[in-house]
Amino acid sequence: MDPVSLAALLAFAAIAAYVQTLTGFALGLIMMGGVGLTGVIDLPQAAVLVSCLTFVNAVLVLAKGWRDIAMREFTSSMVASAITLFAGYWLLGVMASASMDWLKLVLGCVIIVSSIQLAMKPVQFARPSSTFSFVCYGSIAGLMGGLFSTSGPPLVYHFYRQPMRPVAIRETLVAIFAANACIRLGIVAHSGDMPPANLWWGLLSIPVVIVFTLTAKKWPPPVSPLTMRRLAFVLLFLSGVSLATPAAYEILFAPS
Repeated sequence: MDPVSLAALLAFAAIAAYVQTLTGFALGLIMMGGVGLTGVIDLPQAAVLVSCLTFVNAVLVLAKGWRDIAMREFTSSMVASAITLFAGYWLLGVMASASMDWLKLVLGCVIIVSSIQLAMKPVQFARPSSTFSFVCYGSIAGLMGGLFSTSGPPLVYHFYRQPMRPVAIRETLVAIFAANACIRLGIVAHSGDMPPANLWWGLLSIPVVIVFTLTAKKWPPPVSPLTMRRLAFVLLFLSGVSLATPAAYEILFAPS
């Protein structure tokens, strides 16, 4: 990996870890969007790196907050997402073999839809949702996690509508993301699809994630959580549009 590409990757990791720590989502979306736009590494390899970074971020967040995990919601969501992760990973292989433009188009659309969904203020329910609802949202999250290691948006939206303490929501989500990351890494290793040795320079982003996660926890910016969500929405929406538009043009109008 050349120095410029590595520097770009580290910058994406820093921004993604900072936003993830403050909002509870967006690490995978920001990393995958940045990689898709710049092409510093291939998207399937970037998804492996995102899984590693998600796990590191989760360990730091859960070091003191693991007792706040809501076990019913965690278990229901994880059982479903663990199953559909396999389907999502299979779809990733199919699309990557067929056309990188299709892969970029799907990723761009996922980022756009996710940013709009996450920007919407969820209306909190009066009573907890059924176990079946967590299974359904967990299934969607697993599919997205298998594709791009971005399982957050469906679960974030559903969890923040629950009459739960904010800390319980945050810690449960982070625990689900960590478990999904471990399962996905296991699938990749079992399939023999781990990135080549030269791309493991990207693991230098792990200390970057650690530093910016701790920075965000100790010195958060002087803005409200709502403002941070809006900034994250703008960042994600623009990256999704920038990624999907050229890919759609290539698919529709480029000579075959």
